[in-house]
Amino acid sequence: MDQIILTGMVLETSPSGDYDRRLVILSKERGKIVAFARGARRQGSTLLACTQPFTFAKFRMVEGRSAYNVTGLEGVKFFPELTQDVELTCYGSYMLEFAEYMTEEGNDESEVLKLLYQSLRALTNQSIGPKLAKIVYELKMLYLNGEGPETEQCVRCRSTMPEYVFSVRSGGRVCKKCAGSDYSAKERRDKELRLGIADNDFMNLSEAAWYTIRFIAATPPEKLYRFTLSEEIFTELSNAVGAFLRERVHHTFRSLAFLETL
Repeated sequence: MDQIILTGMVLETSPSGDYDRRLVILSKERGKIVAFARGARRQGSTLLACTQPFTFAKFRMVEGRSAYNVTGLEGVKFFPELTQDVELTCYGSYMLEFAEYMTEEGNDESEVLKLLYQSLRALTNQSIGPKLAKIVYELKMLYLNGEGPETEQCVRCRSTMPEYVFSVRSGGRVCKKCAGSDYSAKERRDKELRLGIADNDFMNLSEAAWYTIRFIAATPPEKLYRFTLSEEIFTELSNAVGAFLRERVHHTFRSLAFLETL
């Protein structure tokens, strides 16, 4: 059978049989695929390198009926820094897990692969830090998946009125008219106290936070991690992205749950 070469990154690896490894790989050419590294668990196997998460390489493969078989690899790139620090390992593992959840086989996932690669690099960039890298990664992933928040017009009436709020449930920008009394943070708070419930749908974001969201939406992955944020803007962005993800992504990520215990 003819061999093919796919460029990709190992998202997940698990034992298969006595000596093999089952891999989930995010590839540039064919999206997310399942591949087997036969004999990779045998001592001295030349395929040992491809059995580790965070491995980025060109994989030589033979395509089977339901999966691929890895026969070799070249141009291997590791991220050793991510395995030397528990916290960074958790952040990196979450990025892999998130990518696996958000991608599909057969799709063009080349931009997602670029994002994942650049985001793993950003985790070890001290001027960025893992917390900011995580938020940027999550938000950009949503945009690449066609699920990012609307920032240019009201999602309800399509107005471009200059006064607006961020709506988690509606999916982004909502003008003052459509938001009604919920436009005012004070009125929202008064209503919450009066009714005894918290409604976290609307958020008043600063222009700097809105600008950051727009920048992330419009910037290609290879140019994404070239900014830093003040603590105040980071908190705004973190709260907005976190709430938006909880509304849109209904999945429990094991690595994220562990990360939150650290």
